[in-house]
Amino acid sequence: MNNKTQITSDRKKLIIYLFLIVATFAVYWQVNEYDFITFDDQAYVTENLNIQSGITLKSIGWSFTTKYFGLWNPLVWLSFMADHELFGLKAGGYHLTNLIFHILSALLLFWLFQRMTKEIWKSAFVAALFALHPLHVESVAWIAERKDVLSGFFWMLTLCFYVYYTERPVFRRYALVLFSFIMALMSKPMVVTLPVVMILLDYWPLKRFALKRGNVLLWQLKEKIPLFILSAAISFITLYAPQSSSAGYYPLSSRIANAIVSFVKYLEKTFWPYDLAVFYPFSIQIPAWHVMGAAVLIIIITTVVILIMKRLPCLFVGWFWFVITIAPVIGIIQISVSTPYAMADRYHYLPSIGLAVILAWGIPALMNNEKIKIRILFPVAVALLIITAAVSWRQCSYWENSTSLFSHALKVTNDNYMAHNNLGIALYAEGKMMEAISHYDAAIGMKPDDAEPYYNRGTIYANQNNYQPALDDFNSAIKIRPDYADAYNNRGNLYNKRGKYQLAINDYDQAINLKSRDGEIYYNRAIAFHNMGKYELAVENYTTAIIYDPFDSECYNNRGASYVKLGRYKKAVDDLNKAVSLNPDYADAFMNLAFVYLNYGNKESGCLNARKACELGKCDTWKVVQTRRLCK
Repeated sequence: MNNKTQITSDRKKLIIYLFLIVATFAVYWQVNEYDFITFDDQAYVTENLNIQSGITLKSIGWSFTTKYFGLWNPLVWLSFMADHELFGLKAGGYHLTNLIFHILSALLLFWLFQRMTKEIWKSAFVAALFALHPLHVESVAWIAERKDVLSGFFWMLTLCFYVYYTERPVFRRYALVLFSFIMALMSKPMVVTLPVVMILLDYWPLKRFALKRGNVLLWQLKEKIPLFILSAAISFITLYAPQSSSAGYYPLSSRIANAIVSFVKYLEKTFWPYDLAVFYPFSIQIPAWHVMGAAVLIIIITTVVILIMKRLPCLFVGWFWFVITIAPVIGIIQISVSTPYAMADRYHYLPSIGLAVILAWGIPALMNNEKIKIRILFPVAVALLIITAAVSWRQCSYWENSTSLFSHALKVTNDNYMAHNNLGIALYAEGKMMEAISHYDAAIGMKPDDAEPYYNRGTIYANQNNYQPALDDFNSAIKIRPDYADAYNNRGNLYNKRGKYQLAINDYDQAINLKSRDGEIYYNRAIAFHNMGKYELAVENYTTAIIYDPFDSECYNNRGASYVKLGRYKKAVDDLNKAVSLNPDYADAFMNLAFVYLNYGNKESGCLNARKACELGKCDTWKVVQTRRLCK
């Protein structure tokens, strides 16, 4: 009989594992055909040369030493490097990696709670709500949020190892906990609260407090000292980022008010996930009654769960799981200066587990009749998960591309300057210049102290040869952000086109001081030096640009042209041949080759390359040699 019961239990678990996999794939499989978006994905992948260099000793060293984007998360960079090795710049592969980590986290979460509580269906509900909740779409569908799903996976794995350790407390099992926790910390600093969550689980459902005598708190702290030390270290690394100024920071009073209101918003959107957006603008003018009402609600809920913690410890643990894990990202400490959020869906990812625990164990505790529980709670739970999955599928569809994502954000939020700016970027990429400019205008009108929309609008004006408006916008961007390397680079390009070469070089110098590993800036500076007749400096800068991008055919072509000016014809021919080998349809390179060969005695090769250039649409040289009857 016992054996049969055990088999039945195992089959239930297997069914739940399969359900979690299939249901999550059904909701998220569409991301396999989605693109990168114009919000952080460039910095994390598509324009990050460190990622695109693949897994090398140099790139590994960079991943462990950089605080790019203000965070130390080397495991995220390494995972992107591995993705690039496998998928290149095909976004679907990166999306699939995010999805796999999310599914694995859900499976581990189910294992964790059913192992601790022996409650299969309640644990299944917690895992399913985590896997399918609409607020988690952002963490899964956004490639740049790899840190969420990666840290979530190691968070779950750490807790699973911890439960394994509590069953037999030996060093070997504790070492697994430490290792997994380190991996989680190297994915996202938000997991620093994990040791406190372990203490909560020791209280319930592990009930380790009841097994210990004496000073329980001292025992807890002693057992978890290594974990707290690691959390303190990563907190210091994250928060220690010297700023040149305090510009961009909101007053502490505004951040506290926003934190209180946002906390309740997270609760509200957990149970009614409406108007979800990739960005919620920070407001410094929140009505006092909103703040007071939210504060009173938080105090009431906290007081109630403390008063009944002995009778319903699940409510205490679930509530404080939510409170503690969301605290680092609630916004009182403002880490992001350029794009301060009021809140973010992705911050709900791990904290939501606490609320799921409250639902799974708290609501059944209010009903004494087991038959009613089965007849009412089970179908209600199933219906809730179906609705949740449907809403998530719909929310996921908005992430197909940047245009749909930011258009949706503008529909469901007010004064969303960031959505206007990023929609402008997307429209610009589609060639819709005037529409893009209108959105940049809107962004500037809403937030005139944000440098990026000025820079983006200036780029369009520059491409339209609209010199003065472009210069004004680049000047505005640099005034707001004196460390804006790209703005210096683009203003340099503007000066270069106008023949103001020294001003251009001054801007390129400044850009390189701020962004020394960007080959494009060296390339642009080389053009300016060539235009000034400083061909040695031009060659030097082209050479540096080639180091950063050895497959840039234009760079080889232009360096070849500089070598011609210096009389180094052999080097010029080598570079021009390299250019056409990288780009067999490069008409300018063939024309330059024809010029070199014809002017220095190799008529046969010169005619051959002149004819090839003409076939590709550049016939100037071919017409000249035909007029002079140099080629048959």
